[in-house]
Amino acid sequence: MLPSVTACPNGPLLVRGDVEILGDDGQPLRNPRRTVALCRCGASAIKPWCDGTHKLTRFSTEPPPDS
Repeated sequence: MLPSVTACPNGPLLVRGDVEILGDDGQPLRNPRRTVALCRCGASAIKPWCDGTHKLTRFSTEPPPDS
């Protein structure tokens, strides 16, 4: 399976396939699944993985309305 990344509206990045994910120290993170969700909102307690906190923070990928 070729690696792919899908940006979920108002949610995480879904990463599918055989990819190496590195931590902020540059070391590979243990990736137990072929599909993982990566946090985009910055509020996850288990970064870089998504824990669903984007729903509580009302994270939005929509551009802000013009003022």
